[in-house]
Amino acid sequence: MRVPSLPLRTALAALAVGLAATGCGAAGAEEADGSSLTLGYFPNITHAPALVGVQDGIIPGALGEDVAFDTRIFNSGPDAVNALFSGEVDAAYLGPSPAVNGWAQSEGQALHVVAGAATRGTGLVVREGIDSLDDLRGTTLATPQLGGTQDVALRWIAEEQGWDVDTAGGGDLSIVPQANAETVDAFALGEIDGAWLPEPHLSRVLAEDDAHLLIDEADLWPQTDGRFVTTHLAVGAEFLDRNPEVVEDLLRGHIASVDLLNEEPERARAAAGDHLESLTGARLDPGITASAFDNVAFTVDPVAPSLLAGADRAEAVGLLEPVDLNGIYALDLLNGLLAEDGRERVAGLEG
Repeated sequence: MRVPSLPLRTALAALAVGLAATGCGAAGAEEADGSSLTLGYFPNITHAPALVGVQDGIIPGALGEDVAFDTRIFNSGPDAVNALFSGEVDAAYLGPSPAVNGWAQSEGQALHVVAGAATRGTGLVVREGIDSLDDLRGTTLATPQLGGTQDVALRWIAEEQGWDVDTAGGGDLSIVPQANAETVDAFALGEIDGAWLPEPHLSRVLAEDDAHLLIDEADLWPQTDGRFVTTHLAVGAEFLDRNPEVVEDLLRGHIASVDLLNEEPERARAAAGDHLESLTGARLDPGITASAFDNVAFTVDPVAPSLLAGADRAEAVGLLEPVDLNGIYALDLLNGLLAEDGRERVAGLEG
């Protein structure tokens, strides 16, 4: 059994303390009565169902006037999981690694994945002169946060190459955690050699003159035909238990947002761009926006086999102890809504 290195163990211990203090992350009864719902998400194109659903009023409209709706913005999955643990948010769009870590640290008590949201849209962008995996040795690469989905992907590549990599930025390959916006600037200044990023930050770095894509993460998933969970929708376990009707309405809004992204892409992209501008204060270049959206596929299917494989990779790089993921998915509400529309059900790990 692998044991996480000291910095990550310390962070996970802090999460465990938070769980104990908040009853496994559930909000108090007065905060979990379904009269309000706070949704967390990132200012990323891979979280476009949230961007569109909030900007166009689809999600609050689905929840109805009786449910007060609020949002919280995060830049990393571990921070969003912390917020689920503490009850700061009731639901959140998350990458797979933070969701698995949250499930493991709470012993399956804190959260459930209720739907998929996005697949693809991540990869490793590097500077000129790095043309193969062998060229990565001795370079400095950024990921959004230690233990996050992109961080695990890069560390797994290093593990496959037989390189020694630690969590303090040392070893054969220096991996440094850095907020996505800072990474874009750091690459332009020559402070880093590349980064494993989600969209639109991936396309923003690729727009630099000396940048190119070394690894499209889709190529690492032949067993699922290039599909892998980038983002899914998770809900606090106690909130789901207390308020299944509210979660069902949230899922109605989520499905409608995903449908809009797939059926009216121009309208959806404009809405997502408007919302990103309101969050960041800057509007993405139209070319970058188009590139980012073309690189992401939006789906309510959680692509469950990729979650299991991703957990195996996190274990292989020493960021996760073996964990039983049976029960992490709670897809009955989603499948009920899909059945109402005559759509095919989606599967979790139990089939």
